Amino acid sequence: MNGDWLIRGRDGGLCAYEFAPDGDAVLCRTERTPGGAWTAPRTVGGDQRVHPVLALAQGPLDYVHLVSWRPTVPGEAGLVHSTHFQPHLAALDWIPIGHPNRTGDRTGPPAVAVDAQGRAHVFVRNRGGGVSMRAQRVKGSWTTWHDLKGRGVRGELAAVRAESGLINVYAASAETLLCWRQEAFGTDPVLAEKPAPALARPDSLRALATSAEHTTLFYTDEESDGLWAWRGDEAPVRLTDAAGPGPVSAVRCVLDGVDCTVLAQRAHSGRVAFAAYPTELESAGAWWTESGPALPPDARIALTKDASDGIVAATYVPGSPPRMHLTHRKNEPGLALEAWRAAL
Repeated sequence: MNGDWLIRGRDGGLCAYEFAPDGDAVLCRTERTPGGAWTAPRTVGGDQRVHPVLALAQGPLDYVHLVSWRPTVPGEAGLVHSTHFQPHLAALDWIPIGHPNRTGDRTGPPAVAVDAQGRAHVFVRNRGGGVSMRAQRVKGSWTTWHDLKGRGVRGELAAVRAESGLINVYAASAETLLCWRQEAFGTDPVLAEKPAPALARPDSLRALATSAEHTTLFYTDEESDGLWAWRGDEAPVRLTDAAGPGPVSAVRCVLDGVDCTVLAQRAHSGRVAFAAYPTELESAGAWWTESGPALPPDARIALTKDASDGIVAATYVPGSPPRMHLTHRKNEPGLALEAWRAAL
């Protein structure tokens, strides 16, 4: 999945998105009340079959936008979009939004971000190795596909809404990081002239709005096994050793009166590792603390904030049945967490 699969809904309750056991449908489950019991999984987007790939993003009104690939004719696929307005209600049926090269098979995992005006922007690698975008208009129709250029893109993209309400998107090639920034609402993001040299692991990119001026891209690198932060204007900064090879989940919150960025990653041991540092102050460093039982390599990790703005972390292990566990931050100094418990 690309984006936050654990989301706080409009009522403050949590909503989790997952795949059906056979992988051809998206499911969601929600807390019946904030902090309470969970509903059984329900299908999202109607009964249309999709491939097991999903991008998610939440808009300014807390609506959730979902994007996936669906099979069309043998050997080909097209992207589809759905909106989930309230977790306890059914999401809209999947609607087709096409292919960046008009026809063909899947070109790469999609990413989605929603601007301050509530318009979804869908990004995906195209056959030429660059990035293409299609966006919603104010009244809900869609623009045509636009080629945003770039080349050699691999792995997942990272799309994010900045505090300005505009969209930034990041990608990695074999030797560089690329950044596109939207300069005004309703315009295409523009590719920065100078990519940053980096050996980022494919599918390790994660972006977060970290101030009024910046969004920060986190990634792990293949050379030093480090976790890096990049804001596009200067060279990437090494924050700490990566806890493991996969992507981090990240959220901003106030810890002991300080604006902090909290990170979570599956460690090499299989356990969940947590770290926190003052937002955008990478020179302060960060140190990992592991928590919970060891998880298999296909486990997913998420961070978000609950109804009281406290940190909540979740792990999801696919299978039959799938397993999801959660932990909340204790009401005490630091980043102390409660015992992990099953989402029942």
